[in-house]
Amino acid sequence: MPRQARIDAPGAVHHVIARGIERTAIFRDDQDREVFLKRLGGIITETHTRCFAWALMGNHFHLLLKTGNIPIASIMRRLLTGYAIYYNRRQHRSGHLFQNRYKSILCQEDVYLKELVRYIHLNPLRAKLVDDSNELDRYPYSGHSVLVGEKSKDWQSTDEVLGLFGKTKSEARRQYQNFVIKGIELGRQPDLVGGGLIRSAGGWMAVRAMQKEGLFQKSDERILGDGDFVETVLSAALESMKTRYSLAARGITLVGILSGVSKWLSITPEEIVGASKERTLVKARNLICYWAVQDLGMTMTDVAGFLKISVSTASAAAKRGKKTTLDEHLDLTEILNAEMRRASP
Repeated sequence: MPRQARIDAPGAVHHVIARGIERTAIFRDDQDREVFLKRLGGIITETHTRCFAWALMGNHFHLLLKTGNIPIASIMRRLLTGYAIYYNRRQHRSGHLFQNRYKSILCQEDVYLKELVRYIHLNPLRAKLVDDSNELDRYPYSGHSVLVGEKSKDWQSTDEVLGLFGKTKSEARRQYQNFVIKGIELGRQPDLVGGGLIRSAGGWMAVRAMQKEGLFQKSDERILGDGDFVETVLSAALESMKTRYSLAARGITLVGILSGVSKWLSITPEEIVGASKERTLVKARNLICYWAVQDLGMTMTDVAGFLKISVSTASAAAKRGKKTTLDEHLDLTEILNAEMRRASP
């Protein structure tokens, strides 16, 4: 059965689960765990991603992330590849460390955020890495210890989570701990790891066909939410993928976007790639960064390299490009089509 495309959008909340290949251990000792967390924290900070929950197990890990402009696929590629290189060097091994396909479930934030934070943070207790809730409070390799104030991770988004439990930090921590303890008796809760009832049999065109038949109104294994949320997510994702496939079919690349935008704004590609802060050139860079990531599916790292700017600069530019696109009702395909018509004899 063909693999499904990952579903992503800026501001989306993802429950990510990555396992060692053939369920092999991915953390041998605390040094491995600390190296992994340092890498994770750096990537989260650099990409303006928010981390609501996390847990490191023996052969897998859980993350609950809310993305910014950087797609979840780019974040995970950097995290898994970088850590695997470190681990293989240290263990004098070669080959894959992680299963080829990590699991990413897009979640309905307002309904499931509290439940998912609890589910993820109870993993060490369910796996008997700790004996009871008191040990869980002090366990250093889960975001739970950060939320209860025993540990500190400046890259973990604690205020948003604690804000769901109380107005003051002390009240919120107390209510959060009670909420977690009540979840112990609930067990593994398989309903919190995706719908699992329907798979796409043939990529995004099959998704569209299934939508017409109403098959995606209740469940999709990549999405955790109610029927309306699933439908909304799939509709938005479908439009994004249709644009991406359309541009790819026409052979539109980043060079093509650069050329189209330069003609549309009556500037040269060389000026866009240059260092000038002139208003029109900055606007062009902003739009190119946003459209390259959003419509071509490129990584921010590749876009930054192409424009000779840092990843953080490209990320900020993409955010401004998104705002410009929305404020001015711009459409990349329409701009490229208009420039092609103008160039035709």
